[in-house]
Parts: sequence; structure tokens; C-alpha cells
Amino acid sequence: MLKLENVASYYGESLAINQINLEIKEGNFHGIIGKNGMGKSTLLKTIMGLMDKTDGVINLAGKDISKLKTNDRAIEGLGYVPQGRGIMPQFTIEENLIVGTFARDKDNINNINEDFEFTLNLFPILKTFWKRRGGDLSGGQQQQLAIARALLTKPKILILDEPTEGIQPNLVEEIENVLIKLNKEFNLTIIIVEQNVNFIKKAANNFSILERGKIVEEGNASKITNDLVQKYLTI
Repeated sequence: MLKLENVASYYGESLAINQINLEIKEGNFHGIIGKNGMGKSTLLKTIMGLMDKTDGVINLAGKDISKLKTNDRAIEGLGYVPQGRGIMPQFTIEENLIVGTFARDKDNINNINEDFEFTLNLFPILKTFWKRRGGDLSGGQQQQLAIARALLTKPKILILDEPTEGIQPNLVEEIENVLIKLNKEFNLTIIIVEQNVNFIKKAANNFSILERGKIVEEGNASKITNDLVQKYLTI
């Protein structure tokens, strides 16, 4: 589904991640973990084409997308929820969600109404506050909106950067349950950067640990042991 071969990326002339080789199969839930500043968010930005310079090959569903612009990668099937959510605060919930449909592949322009209904059933609060501006929502509600907007791009892969960061516990659980449902029941491939290791152990099939811009450990999520957490994740 998604394959990175010898991928490196840069902020200006500074190397940020280096020699990343990663393969994520269709239907996988892949967790990316590590301490702050080790390159996790940078890896997601690299996949999305948001870095100043990138080397190596990024292949999505058999197509090399390494040279594509971010919006074209979205059309090819990458749905992205950035850290900080990235919603449009002056737009209503409805308007924010409509923006998500702009990135749909031309073959997915049908059934938009059904997709809206499906997405709103995942996050009923968005239907309740349909005409409320995004900036007037709580942090957790904004995160739900950001995920819903990404889903309306009709992605092959949903990519999320710290989706539970700074959110009240009841909404954290709701978001986690929705992501697990999308993966388990609808076979949506998910890549997630997440500090909550227990959630990764619960939801993910596989994991990668980043340190100083490189993958230092990876494997089945069942292999995330206390020793591994102590070695790479404890400050």
C-alpha cells in the first residue's frame, strides 16, 4: 500500500530524517512512536510532501508519488490530520467538511451525501453544531472535525499526528474507538503518531520507533515491551 525506500528529508539544508525504509500494507494500523523531537511528525510531513527537500522513493498503491505536490498526494489517497488539527476557524463545521471533498479523486465524486452521513454518524456532535464556527469548538471537537474532514477526502490511508494530544479523556476514548472501528470494520489503513503507547498497543498491528530521524525498532505491536518503552520513550 505505502512503501518508503531510502527516504530522507530536510528543513532547508538540515537533514531531518534519514534512510527511512518502511512498508505499510493495506488494512494495517501502524503506530509511530518515540520521544519528542526525534522525527515522528517530520516523517508524516515527508509522506505528505510538506518538507523543503526529499530524497528517496515514496510509493502509494504502486505509484511513485515522491515528486507530487501535497494536494496531488491527497487526491491520490492520503488523508492527513496534522498536529494542531489545522481546521479553518472562521469556517463553520459544514464549510470545513466541504473543503475536505475538494481533495477527492475524480472517481470518488459520487456518493458525497452518503459519505457525509457516514462521517457525521461517527462524530454526532458535528451534526449538532453544524453551523457553528470551527474556532468556537472545544479542542476535542476540533479534532473530531479535522478527522471527519480528512475522511471526506475518501482516503486510502488516514495519517494522523498526535490526535489525542491535549484532549479531555472522554473525547480521547471516543476518538480512539472511532479509529479502531475504521480500521477493523472498514479496513481503512491508518498511520498514527501517538504518545499514548497503551493506545498503540491496543489498536495497532505494527509499530516503528524513531530516534534522531531514523527507525531504530519496528515490528508487531505485541513486541512493545516495558523494556522497549524504558529504552526509547522514557525521558
